[in-house]
Amino acid sequence: MVPEAYRYPATTRRIALIAESHGRLLGRDLVAPGADPVAALWEAPLAVVAHGTEPDPLFFFGNRAALAAFEAAPDQFIGMPSRLSAEAPLQGERQALLDRVSSQGFIDDYSGIRISLAGRRFRIAGAAVWNLLDEQGVRHGQAAAFAV
Repeated sequence: MVPEAYRYPATTRRIALIAESHGRLLGRDLVAPGADPVAALWEAPLAVVAHGTEPDPLFFFGNRAALAAFEAAPDQFIGMPSRLSAEAPLQGERQALLDRVSSQGFIDDYSGIRISLAGRRFRIAGAAVWNLLDEQGVRHGQAAAFAV
């Protein structure tokens, strides 16, 4: 069941933008056409996360697979600075990735180490990371999808 926090109208619009931007930028659907994007992303087999455009970007979405990988409940993950998903020594690498995505629009070859809220390290490979762009081209954050 989709967490209640993901069912507020403003939040559902941001979550829908994850799938819409993926389709526009990467040229392939992340969810089936016509599906409820919130439910489809929540149940997706890939881990899907997204953060906003704050100076210290905050996660606003993590699906079931991502929350399991990060060993977090929705209320722990939502609002967490995305930089905390990487250990301090690896945050420079993470920032370089985000800068590359900002300039190119997306990448689909990212690999790196992330850290769960419990302190467990895990590797992601072949991750797609993309800008969340609305139909006018305004950037609302970035998202990533990776196998777990």
